Amino acid sequence: MSELAMRAASQLWLDCGFDASSLRRLELPGDEATLPSSFAIAAAAQGAIGACGLAAAEFFRLRGGEPQTVSVDIRHAAAEFRSEHYLRVDGGLPADPWDKIAGIYRCRDGRWVRIHTNFPHHCQGVLDLLACQYDKAAVAEALARWNAFEFEDAAAGRGLVATALRSFDEWDAHPQGIAVAAQPVISITRIGDAPPRALSDAECPLQGMRALDLTRIIAGPVAGRALAAHGADVLHITSPHLPTIPTLDIDMSRGKRSAQLDLTHEAGRDTLRGLLDDTHLFIQGYRPGGLAALGFSPADAARLRPGIVYVSLCAYGHTGPWEGRRGFDSLTQTASGFNLAEAQAAGSETPRAFPAQALDHGAGYLAALGAIAALHRQQREGGSWHVQVSLAKTGHWLRGLGRVDGAMALSVPTLDDVRPWLEESDSGFGRLLAVRHAARMSLTPARWEHPAMPLNSHAPAWAG
Repeated sequence: MSELAMRAASQLWLDCGFDASSLRRLELPGDEATLPSSFAIAAAAQGAIGACGLAAAEFFRLRGGEPQTVSVDIRHAAAEFRSEHYLRVDGGLPADPWDKIAGIYRCRDGRWVRIHTNFPHHCQGVLDLLACQYDKAAVAEALARWNAFEFEDAAAGRGLVATALRSFDEWDAHPQGIAVAAQPVISITRIGDAPPRALSDAECPLQGMRALDLTRIIAGPVAGRALAAHGADVLHITSPHLPTIPTLDIDMSRGKRSAQLDLTHEAGRDTLRGLLDDTHLFIQGYRPGGLAALGFSPADAARLRPGIVYVSLCAYGHTGPWEGRRGFDSLTQTASGFNLAEAQAAGSETPRAFPAQALDHGAGYLAALGAIAALHRQQREGGSWHVQVSLAKTGHWLRGLGRVDGAMALSVPTLDDVRPWLEESDSGFGRLLAVRHAARMSLTPARWEHPAMPLNSHAPAWAG
């Protein structure tokens, strides 16, 4: 049994307001380091997935189901935190989602800056700001004429995604780092009055729970995928105007149906309001304030659907000077000290990223855990609830688990290494080989009822 993972799960469990006695039904076998990182990524994965699964099991019990045990193997959990790397379609590797100029560069002041250019508009924005060609050498030459913090501010001012490398001490002293440190790992706030919503008997924990998933990339989609694994009816809503990353869409769409709405038009907003009439969970991961401007803030959703659980995901935290700043996992790692700490642990002069998008995957499971915890509260107390999770605070939580000695020399697990935790399925993309869900439930096995399908494969309507 992993004592560190159990400590991580227990912290999350108690922070969500659950009864400590339920933890006796959680099993977290294995305690070995499985990833080349000086941080406890595998234990964090095991603890977060385990706490989420246990919350689903307890919700099943709340609905009249029998108590059950939840078990999460540490190696399986680590594989699920890298699920997009093990995806195969008809036996082949999907397209590499990383843009050729994305990455980290040295600046004039000797500091480093990371740019994220996987979306075309972000890529073009960086090239316009640097006044250079679409070429890695040209970008490096252009950034060598900038100071790192000046470029970071200039990029943010244009709505681009870039950040300077900081140490832990620098991040802890930064106003945003201070704001993040003061925030809870998972914030669950009552935002309105409503009676408890009626629950029927169910064959699996979240059967009958309808979730609108308005997210992209990894963190939000992981939350929706986790909820779907426990039986939620998840409808993924995408925009016709916003880019996505096809490889991630395949991996993250398992268990969901997918529809498209143009929320810049009243017809699309009206359809979404109609969907809200029978929604239990609303998950959104767009730029802070983006959906609020369209009439779908937490308060709007609570007014339109009293009793809703509204989940917000963001990069840098929900308060502080960077609360509205765009960001991704790789950038949050860079800004908050992890890339430098990993490099120092490896004896490298070059900043080093995690061997997994651990902040994304971690935030996704924390969001799913918070969502289920809020469903518990809605049943016991009534009300509408707002759950808030950020990549930066997920990193702060991971950092608090401590460091791992001697793991930097490990190899990243290969496809053959994780084969015991892979499953095959048909999909709208071809035959998939992918990581199955790591939480093993003794009575209600986790599974994805719907196959992965291309975006906009379904009508924007609830099934049944």
